Amino acid sequence: MEQDLQSLFIFSLTIETALANLAVALLSGVLISLFYRATYNGVSYSKANVLSIVMLTMVTALVIMVIGNNLARAFGLVGAMSIIRFRTSVKHTQDIMYIFFALAAGLAAGAGMYAIVLAGTVFIGLAMMLLSELAGENPAKREYLLQLVYRDEQGEERPFSAVFEQHCSKHKLVNVKTVSENENLLEMSFYIVLKKEKQSKSLVTSIKALAGVQRVNLFFDEN
Repeated sequence: MEQDLQSLFIFSLTIETALANLAVALLSGVLISLFYRATYNGVSYSKANVLSIVMLTMVTALVIMVIGNNLARAFGLVGAMSIIRFRTSVKHTQDIMYIFFALAAGLAAGAGMYAIVLAGTVFIGLAMMLLSELAGENPAKREYLLQLVYRDEQGEERPFSAVFEQHCSKHKLVNVKTVSENENLLEMSFYIVLKKEKQSKSLVTSIKALAGVQRVNLFFDEN
């Protein structure tokens, strides 16, 4: 009986098994990050988020291996983690979903459930891609506020129309004000509706490339 109780607090793990678990966690994290890139439909895409998904999967697997079936380690880790404060706000609900996705994959990888973690990663990822395609674009198109600073040369036609026609289903000039009279700088504000939500980055890049454009800002309501 005493031996059985002691076995509950002993967790033997070879270096080969640990490396295998981390390798599976790495593979799963990379797959999750690829699905994240393929299905992300927000406008605040960040390379750091992609890297964080991979790291989160591996770190979670490492934590599970450290805890094993040792209750003392589990409670100790909870106490240690309670002093950490995470102040980064998650703006998009899809980011939260992928955080839990990476945590679940890391848990399974750390427990050595290779078939479950790989099959689950591929199945859930493909399901997300399918659902993203079926959902399509929101019928209620979101309005954006586009602000730019433009050097207005006399006699030159403003080159925004072609870019707006390519990326926007609707655009309207709502405000123009002078930034610098000496340099003929104008701050112009437009209400726009994108043809596709994912075109926001392409729109900003295209406008920045236009001659005379000094600065571009795109604002939107996250709700």
